[in-house]
Amino acid sequence: MATLPNDDRAALPPKAMSDPADAAASSAAQEAEVLSPVDRVSEMLFGLLMALTFTGAVSVAESGNAAIRTMFLAALGCNLAWGLVDAVMHLVRTVTERGRLITLVRAVQRATRPLVEESLSRVAAGLVSPTEIEAVRARVVALRSLPARPHLGWRDIMMALQIFLIVVVSTFPVVIPFLLMQDVTLAQNISRAIALAMLFFGGLALGRYAGYGSWRVGLLMAALGTALIVAINALGG
Repeated sequence: MATLPNDDRAALPPKAMSDPADAAASSAAQEAEVLSPVDRVSEMLFGLLMALTFTGAVSVAESGNAAIRTMFLAALGCNLAWGLVDAVMHLVRTVTERGRLITLVRAVQRATRPLVEESLSRVAAGLVSPTEIEAVRARVVALRSLPARPHLGWRDIMMALQIFLIVVVSTFPVVIPFLLMQDVTLAQNISRAIALAMLFFGGLALGRYAGYGSWRVGLLMAALGTALIVAINALGG
């Protein structure tokens, strides 16, 4: 069963946070305050793919400062907008999940063991005995101080800001070659090489995080990114 988010756990009674198991849970909650590698890479790839839909549309016939400036502003504006959307939706998802968790805790306090079992994943349910489930239920029932409603804290705002910045910053590596070079063809080739490198290292990070085949995942991500770029451009993106 999910643990209370850190900001909501602060409202729990001190006694409920005094034993080693709660200390470990608190540590895990604090680690969750930082975006996971999957979230960071996903946001970076999202911003990268959005920027590539604009750089890929630049042709030699459109070379010139005005055309390049228009492309840069369009790519940056698009990622600013979607970075903001992603950040806001992260906050919406966070407060919704906290509200669900508070509701679940209150329901467990009024119910019996079956509700606790239903709230566990299939994997977790198969790893704990009825005695252990009852112990979890007893600890939840013992909680006396819960927030009246879910709320957001500064850490949540900072995580949303991280998401926004990752999406926006991922625009620049593939756009900068067009700003620095007069030869549009050369700039496109360098931009594509940078994009492939970012895709590869993003896949590398995901592979290492998952614990298997990091190089293979890097190559797979580069191939997948290339296919997505082709599909996006073909669909008029």
